[in-house]
Amino acid sequence: MKTTEKIGCGLLLTALLAFDVWGGDRLPAYKDAQRPVEERVEDLLQRMTLEEKVLQLNQYTLGRNDNVNNMADPVGDIPGEIGSLIYFGTSPELRNRLQYRAVEETRLGIPILFAFDVIHGFRTICPIPLAQACSWNPELVKKAAGVAARESSMSGVDWTFAPMIDVARDGRWGRVSEGYGEDPYANAVYCAAAVQGFQGDNLAEGPRMAACLKHYVGYGASEGGRDYVYTEVSRQTLWDTYLPPYESGVEAGALTVMSSFNDISGVPGSANPYTLTEVLKKRWKHDGFVVSDWGAIQQLRSQGVAADCAEAALKSFNAGLDMDMMNRCYDAHLADLVRAGKVSQERLDDAVRRVLRVKFRLGLFEHPYTPESTEEERFLRPEDLAVAEQLAAESMVLLKNEHNLLPIEKARRIAVIGPMAKSRFHLLGSWAAHGSGEDVESIFMGLEREFAGRAELSYAFGCGFDGEDTTGFAEAVSVARAADVVVLCLGEKANWSGENASRSTIALPAIQERLAREVAQCGKPVVLLLTSGRPLELCRLEPLSAAILQVWQPGVRGGAPAAGILSGRINPSGRLAITFPYATGQIPIYYNHRQSARPHQGKYQDIPSTPLYEFGHGLCYTTFSYGEPVVSCETFRRGDRITVEVDVTNTGSRDGAETVFWFVSDPVCRISRPVKELRHFEKRLLRSGETGRFRFEINPERDLAFVDEDGNRFLEPGDYYILVKDRKVKLTLVE
Repeated sequence: MKTTEKIGCGLLLTALLAFDVWGGDRLPAYKDAQRPVEERVEDLLQRMTLEEKVLQLNQYTLGRNDNVNNMADPVGDIPGEIGSLIYFGTSPELRNRLQYRAVEETRLGIPILFAFDVIHGFRTICPIPLAQACSWNPELVKKAAGVAARESSMSGVDWTFAPMIDVARDGRWGRVSEGYGEDPYANAVYCAAAVQGFQGDNLAEGPRMAACLKHYVGYGASEGGRDYVYTEVSRQTLWDTYLPPYESGVEAGALTVMSSFNDISGVPGSANPYTLTEVLKKRWKHDGFVVSDWGAIQQLRSQGVAADCAEAALKSFNAGLDMDMMNRCYDAHLADLVRAGKVSQERLDDAVRRVLRVKFRLGLFEHPYTPESTEEERFLRPEDLAVAEQLAAESMVLLKNEHNLLPIEKARRIAVIGPMAKSRFHLLGSWAAHGSGEDVESIFMGLEREFAGRAELSYAFGCGFDGEDTTGFAEAVSVARAADVVVLCLGEKANWSGENASRSTIALPAIQERLAREVAQCGKPVVLLLTSGRPLELCRLEPLSAAILQVWQPGVRGGAPAAGILSGRINPSGRLAITFPYATGQIPIYYNHRQSARPHQGKYQDIPSTPLYEFGHGLCYTTFSYGEPVVSCETFRRGDRITVEVDVTNTGSRDGAETVFWFVSDPVCRISRPVKELRHFEKRLLRSGETGRFRFEINPERDLAFVDEDGNRFLEPGDYYILVKDRKVKLTLVE
């Protein structure tokens, strides 16, 4: 019998079991879809042997591994009882063959959970998460996650290792591209949106997949921007900065969590009982499971806390890490540790229970196989591409627009120069899953369509992304001199950010800066288009440019939005979710820093101490004026609710979207607080001449309180300030 025929028979058998046509007495409780999930989990758990339990706590790979950071020997003989597989395929066929083995050819028929790194798209690649954060549109981010879930689920993937919600304030760290920027609150909001997009309202219905909150926790505090290294995070900072996004994700229903590589103040994240068990499982009541990052358990040896893999397995598992991702530590040692009494049966059953619970919630016992479909049915659908394009458009940030050079309306000759102009693959960014350069619309392609019949485009490569070859400079200068305006397309290659992509400087390579100088000397106005996976050092490029548009790495549909912003068809609305330093030497620099002992001193002596572009910065083609904030009450008591409203008017001639940021400031507190903290934001389209009223509904215990080193929130009597734009109002808590 062929494999597809076997699967068909398996589907029929599964359906018969689900409907219990042979009578309830003969059907095991765990196979009865009408029973509660917890009852099914307990029934299955008590039927399992020690070896079957241990295998459920291991994850191997299936298919081609194309991530250079995850090189490992291929798994040739995958046991049908394995708990999970990282699936590198793009169609359900291979997945279903192995699933058949698990469901039909093992004693208990427990389905396998198939996973993959689907970070910002499966095949329809959207902008990198850092760019998405600059849209300030959580609903659109949720839609993008839904697109990724649909394509992934229809291709055989049940579980994604996303969202990444590491608060990151060092652009040298390559993985800054993978998260939502420097602010804890913004990360928390986007985390909830992504989880809801991936998982939907009902995981067992429709093409959805389980989300995974990573990397838990403090990985973004990487010393010097170097990957995998020690992080020094105080317990209080852990609670006020790094934990809030994860708590938001747990509240949103994220089924799984991934432990982090980093050593947190002496205790690695993958063997940390405080974060994994005390906080996540006991305080937050998370009932899904924790998976290690790739190799993180065995790497406890490198971190100096385990002598061998057996000890690494013991420390990780007893700390609360449930599933072993490609360490081969649990499958080799966990059963012996249980037999020796070093791991309790209670702890083992708890971990297995968590894994089984996720599988039941995903509906894998009723629907273990993925229906086969064509690539046309799964990938790059017009409605999905529209989501990717809208998100790219709202993510791009206009950093500078001197003398209103943009939009380009009168120029008849436009020179398009630089290594990024016709690049397609590098617009995808890191962690692009199964994205292909062939799917990408380049910046030049977008400009050709946008300005067809309106302006003549000329092109020069100029130089490579790096190196010392200047032979293209002469052509670039010639093309620039013949043009009315120059669009200079510079930036980073896709693999210059992401995992294991730390850089000592966030400046572009010298060859690109030199090209910019050569072109600027032609005397024509320069529009600088930047594509990158991190904030960039622009102190030498900014004076050469009349306008700067941060395009980020926009995915498959970045060309049209970039061109639309340049032409004026699109009014840019992106605002920075991460600070752009004046120079790399300012790092770390972020808006919500603690208050200084001497605010008037302690400045850099050789460079400015202020950033080039601060958090929340972004220009557009219209203007907005803010009225005076109106507060419902200036004094309040505990338990009261307060509203603050502000009128915002579009005073320009174009319709435009404005993001209103609401910050809180508490100048005197028993624990020093940041100078200001984001607590609410709202983005809304305002027509030319229209006034909109924006509202911040304040729950003082949530929005004004702070947190101590034990994670306890406290609200002290005294004055608080609500900041919006350049306005502020005072609120006073009285006893």
